[in-house]
Parts: sequence; C-alpha cells; structure tokens
Amino acid sequence: MNKVKVLIVDDSAFMRKVLSDIVNKDYRMEVVGTARNGKDALRKVKDLSPDVITMDIEMPVMDGLMALRCLMQEDPKPIVMLSSLTGKGAESTLQAISLGAVDFVLKPSGAISLDINQVETEIIQKIITASKANVAKKSPVKLMQRLPLKGSRGNGRSVVAIGTSTGGPRALQEVLTAIPKGFPAPILVVQHMPKGFTKSLAKRIGQLASIHVKEAEHGEQLQSGVAYIAPGDLHMGVEATYEHLKISLSQGEPMNGHRPSVNYLYQSLAKVKQYKTVSVIMTGMGTDGMEGLIELKTQCPETYCIAESEETCVVYGMPKAVIKANLANEIAPLDDINHRIVQAILGRGN
Repeated sequence: MNKVKVLIVDDSAFMRKVLSDIVNKDYRMEVVGTARNGKDALRKVKDLSPDVITMDIEMPVMDGLMALRCLMQEDPKPIVMLSSLTGKGAESTLQAISLGAVDFVLKPSGAISLDINQVETEIIQKIITASKANVAKKSPVKLMQRLPLKGSRGNGRSVVAIGTSTGGPRALQEVLTAIPKGFPAPILVVQHMPKGFTKSLAKRIGQLASIHVKEAEHGEQLQSGVAYIAPGDLHMGVEATYEHLKISLSQGEPMNGHRPSVNYLYQSLAKVKQYKTVSVIMTGMGTDGMEGLIELKTQCPETYCIAESEETCVVYGMPKAVIKANLANEIAPLDDINHRIVQAILGRGN
C-alpha cells in the first residue's frame, strides 16, 4: 500500500515537529516535508508533490489563505487547514473552505497549541479523508442562477432538510444562494461543524442569498423562505404545534460521533407526518443521514430524497450510502440541486 504523502505547513517549529510526529505515527501516512510559510510551501509542493497538505492560516511572508488560493489555481491539492477558534479565525477558515480547502482542524489552544495531541485522532482522520477527496476543478464558488418561482406556491406543509459534511460549506453556498426569494418552505440544514463556526457560516451565505439564512435558535417557529443551520455541538429537530413547526435544539449524546446529526433531524421529522419532507444529502464522509432517512421514509412515504452525484462530491460518502440503500428518488449534480429542490417542493404533489 502506498503511503499518503503529507506536507506540513506552519510557522511554528514546535507545531511542525508535533504534527509530523502525529502523521508519521500512522502506518498509512508519511511526512515528506515541512514548510514555514506559504511561499515556502508553494516551492515544496513543486519539489515533493504531496498527496495532502496541512496548512496553518496565520503565517508571515505568505499566509495560508494566499497559499491556498495560489495552489487551487496552479496545482490543486487536498488541503486541511489548521485554525484557531476566534471570530477572525472562523471567518478565515470559512474563506479557506470557500477557496477549496477540503476541511479544517481546530487548534485546541491557539496558534501554538501545546495540547495539539488532544485532536490527534481528528487530524489523522481528516488527512486520510482528504487524500480521497475530489479537489479537481475547484474554482472559487460561483453564484448559481436563481430560478423564478413558477406554479403552485405550496400549502405550507413542506420542509426541506439538507444534510452534509466534508465539502458541505461550499456546496451549501452554491445551493442556498440559488434558492429564489419567496421560496414556499423552510429549509433545515445540518452541517457537521464545531461550535463557533455555524453562525459565521450562516452569515457568510446569507450575505449572498436571496432567502434569509441564519443559525437556528431553540423554540423559534419555522418560516417559509428561511434556511436554518443547526448550531455546532447541538442536535436540531422539530416539534409540531397546532399550526406550525418549531425548532428544538438538544445537547443529547452524539449519534455515530456527530452532534449535530443528520439522523437526528430526519428521525425528528419522521414524527410530524402532516408535513412532507424533501431531504437532500450532499457531500460528506460516512453514512450520517441514511438511518434517519430509512425511518423518515417508513413513517412518511411521501418523503422525497435528492442525493448529490459522485461527480460533484468532494467526498462521496453520505450520498453513496443513501443511493446504495435505494433511498434516493433522484441523483443530481451540485449545480442542479437547487432546481431539483424547487421542483420537488412546487411540482410533486404538495
């Protein structure tokens, strides 16, 4: 088996050493080089041709974002960003994902994290996942054409429920920015993401979208034409009142390692049989969403599922699981998913 060749990019000698030790400890990977800034990294990439790059964001000479931008234009590679949890850090991380980074890992205690070993398992997992990712042709996210609403405006008894993970922020931006104003259903989104990042994600997408995009709040009533993103580290479900649905957030146990969990959302929707769900499963590692979708379709046979096609997924895990289980009503490339959502809500028997 060929080992995954990894380039470590960080301005801290300590971080380069510790990250190298973490990578080299795993039999599936080896560090082929290190770089102390983005400019150094660009040179090393040409010489070493790594399979995956770990990239710090804040570095002198050339920061991680500039290096990422150059690499995506010249020689796309799977890149895992290392980020600190600050307001600026969250923004920079989401910008990196938008530019084409596959994923990110939070440094536990800032730029030089003496306790980086706390996230050792996550680092290994995300590098291995990145090594299998589709990063070709990842130009900056384009704004998709917003489709005009035609036909029935629905009866207010439909919900769109989107589940996604690795590669999801880019995919969500493409889909949600193309949903037309006046869309006649609420949109619930579970994106696997840690606490502190989902509010920035909602804000970033909301600035580009025609619909309102926000981080979900416990107890709020669902409104048509609004996308609600589950807060990091909280499960999101729904509860039915006499006339409406409202959001229910919970810090219950993670499901298969995830909180928020797509399964949790779908299992919650399975209990509100008076509503039709259009489920959308997009790029992501693993199978989150499949078990919940089985329950949702069993309890609510009108549930309609759209799965992202392999050709546009950054990681073809979650959609693949749904498709293999024969749960997908249709398979669509990313640039057609917004159109399919509108058609499913307006034209499929609300």
